[in-house]
Amino acid sequence: MNLKSNYIVIIAATLLLVLAGCRSNPVMNIENMPIEISGKHSSKDIIKAIKHAGAGLGWVIKSKKPGHIVGTLFLRKHVAIVDIKYTKKAYSITYKDSQNLNYDGTNIHKNYNSWVQNLNRKIQAQLSTI
Repeated sequence: MNLKSNYIVIIAATLLLVLAGCRSNPVMNIENMPIEISGKHSSKDIIKAIKHAGAGLGWVIKSKKPGHIVGTLFLRKHVAIVDIKYTKKAYSITYKDSQNLNYDGTNIHKNYNSWVQNLNRKIQAQLSTI
């Protein structure tokens, strides 16, 4: 191979790596996840569990009004914002907004869904301690 061919191969390989790293997936929302807690619990208990779960993963969790929390995750140059709506029986985590996650109305950066899944698992774990 000559020098020109080597450059073409290097450029093509680099482009493939960049494109592979920029994959996106459909946005995943958690809808009506049951809150299965034995015994009595209050809305304050649920808020506390959600806030503790989010904070443990780096999410900034802010109450907006009863039954509605907003979670924001800042990772490097990425920002993910979710609505967390809850009752005493269930909660939902839904996409609200983002920055630098290539959201196109349907698909989003491949890591977003794992961040939401991790938040959901942590909320479940915290709720189980109530």
